[in-house]
Amino acid sequence: MKDIIFKGCGTAIATPFDENGINFEEFNKLLEFQISNDVNSIIVCGTTGESATMSLQEKKDLISFTVKKVNGRIPVIAGTGSNNTNDVINLSKYAEQAGVNALLIVTPYYNKTTQNGLIKHYYEISKNVSLPIILYNVPSRTGLNIEPSTCLELSKINNIVAIKEASGNIAQIAKISALCRNNLHIYSGNDDQIIPILSLGGLGVISVLSNIAPKITSDICKNYFNGNIDKSLNLQLDYLPLINSLFSEVNPIPVKYALNLLGFDFKTPRLPLVELSDTNKSKLKKCMEDLKII
Repeated sequence: MKDIIFKGCGTAIATPFDENGINFEEFNKLLEFQISNDVNSIIVCGTTGESATMSLQEKKDLISFTVKKVNGRIPVIAGTGSNNTNDVINLSKYAEQAGVNALLIVTPYYNKTTQNGLIKHYYEISKNVSLPIILYNVPSRTGLNIEPSTCLELSKINNIVAIKEASGNIAQIAKISALCRNNLHIYSGNDDQIIPILSLGGLGVISVLSNIAPKITSDICKNYFNGNIDKSLNLQLDYLPLINSLFSEVNPIPVKYALNLLGFDFKTPRLPLVELSDTNKSKLKKCMEDLKII
């Protein structure tokens, strides 16, 4: 059985920007909000963190800042993925030296590759770091799916320990679980599928929802693991309208608006992403009011 990096709720944390770059003061406020509300891990420089529009130096600075501020209270996972294998290796080495607990590595995008290329890509990365690696499968963004048979081959690599599954394909996820068992842990990459993936042996969720509802997202997982399945399911269903609203436009457009409603100063995403539309602002705000988040 592979080592478990975390069990429960990991927050794919958003990044606040201002005219000078990253607003570290505001980011630290969100970090503390997360930790004080029982999340089990922080994932920095992921999709929700807008890694696609961050410079290499910004990524390094944010990774180091997060490790320092979290100070071992919960695991820190760094998103170091790219469509350039050498770039992934270099940033992964930096993250390892900075003291992160694990790496989240998305599949190559745009240039993509074959399934054999995926195996070689992750194998080269795994050779160059000793940290545990979480594969990240999100074909709606990358145009590339990690097939279950590829997961099986990758699970044979010692430090590839888990997958963040955001394909939305429950049948595929079931097949991955059946093929890999405890050699590849599964985290839900979709907040609307936490319970289904836990029921297939998943260990938790890497969540967007937990940016604004960390305690609830954590409770969905905790109740499930403690045998309170009905309570867990009811929380999942009660929060489904909010989850849907958080994905009414491309992530992290809605969640940054929601964070602003909570009193954080996260402004708007960097271009090419733009501010949430007025119609979806109204819907998201109402969902948050209905659930008494604001």
